[in-house]
Amino acid sequence: MRLPICLAILLSVSAAFATEPETRTLPSGVTMQIHREGPDGAPPARTDVVRVHYQGSLSDGTVFDSSYARGNPAELPLDRLISCWQEVLQQMTPGTLVHIVCPPETAYGRRGVRGRIPRDATLSFVIELIEVRH
Repeated sequence: MRLPICLAILLSVSAAFATEPETRTLPSGVTMQIHREGPDGAPPARTDVVRVHYQGSLSDGTVFDSSYARGNPAELPLDRLISCWQEVLQQMTPGTLVHIVCPPETAYGRRGVRGRIPRDATLSFVIELIEVRH
C-alpha cells in the first residue's frame, strides 16, 4: 500500500519538473531551480518552523534521506538546518517546489555524516515547502 502512495507522490513531483525551471545561483554558490512557485505568502523567518517534504541525494544519485519515502513531511526549526537550506527556504513561500545543489561548505562540509554522507560532499535536494509556523 505504501509503494503506490510513494509512487503517486513522486509522479506528481516529477510532473512539476516537466516545465523549464527558473534557475538562480545564490551568493553562497547554491544553485536553486524553481519548479513551482507557491501562492502569495510570506517566506519563513530564521526563527520559524517549516513543514517540508524533501529528498536528499549524493552527486552519484544515491538517496540518503527522503520524507517522501517515509510518507510524512518533516517539521524542522529553520535555524537548526544546514546553511544551504536556511538560505533557500527563506526565499520560498508555502507551495514552492525547488531542486537545489549545495556545495560542501553550505552542507555538512569536512565532517560529513558518518555512514550516510561522505566528507566534502556536494548534495542535491528536492524541497517542497508545505507550511510555515511563526
